[in-house]
Amino acid sequence: MKAIHHLFHIQKPVADVFRAISSQEGISSWYTRTDHFEAVVGATFPLHFGELAFTFEITECIENQRITWKCIEATMPLVGHSMTYALDENDGKTRVRFTHVGFTEADDFMANMNFSSAKYLESLRQYCQTGNGEAFGSERYRS
Repeated sequence: MKAIHHLFHIQKPVADVFRAISSQEGISSWYTRTDHFEAVVGATFPLHFGELAFTFEITECIENQRITWKCIEATMPLVGHSMTYALDENDGKTRVRFTHVGFTEADDFMANMNFSSAKYLESLRQYCQTGNGEAFGSERYRS
């Protein structure tokens, strides 16, 4: 399996970043709209990007350290893919290690997902640091 990896820092405490990646309010502010869910293993939540729709299941959740979302339904070939956000404190900032696994080959689809991941991870950083993310469909969204 091929994987996308990103490593970056956010100038906010780990608890703030974890809340942004593990709650309806947070995800809807930097990524795309979703419904309310509890950040516990086994919980599911939908993500909507216009006509594209996905359902994710939380397969790992260690508060303020790590959360993994596994795609269980999708309108594009992402079923079985997992996205992990691993957090730790580093020099007064939150270090984020993002991993998206499930690709069978390093092709154009993976390249496009890599670019999209980077765009939304920067939106996560902006949301955490300024309160203003660029979630899909928001007035700040850049297509």
